[in-house]
Amino acid sequence: MAAFRDMEEVSQGLLSLLGANRAEAQQRRLLRRHEQVVERLLETQDGAEQRLREVLTAEKEVAQSLLNAKEQAHQGGAELQQLEAELQRASEEDARLKASLLQLSRELEELKEIETDLERQEREVDEDTTVTIPSAV
Repeated sequence: MAAFRDMEEVSQGLLSLLGANRAEAQQRRLLRRHEQVVERLLETQDGAEQRLREVLTAEKEVAQSLLNAKEQAHQGGAELQQLEAELQRASEEDARLKASLLQLSRELEELKEIETDLERQEREVDEDTTVTIPSAV
């Protein structure tokens, strides 16, 4: 029985040794798995940082584009105001010229009437002198 006990103790020792080996193997597997997870985490973090830099760059570009668009809109607004003022001046000049044209047209009509009247008077004088001079002779 002592031999049986010795064999039992050796078996128990081997089992505990095997158990320790299993625990160590499992610990190595867990450690490798942990290293893989940490590696993936670092890769993911690097990827996220890269994407964040890309997003920040895109935001800067969009912000600059927006500022440029606002500046163009402001310049366009200033140009529009300038053109509206120019249009207003041109409209006033047009109205003034139309009034002047109307006045000149009236004067022209008056002058035509005067010319017609003078031509009529000249014909009358010519007729009078034509009739009066031969009869006086």
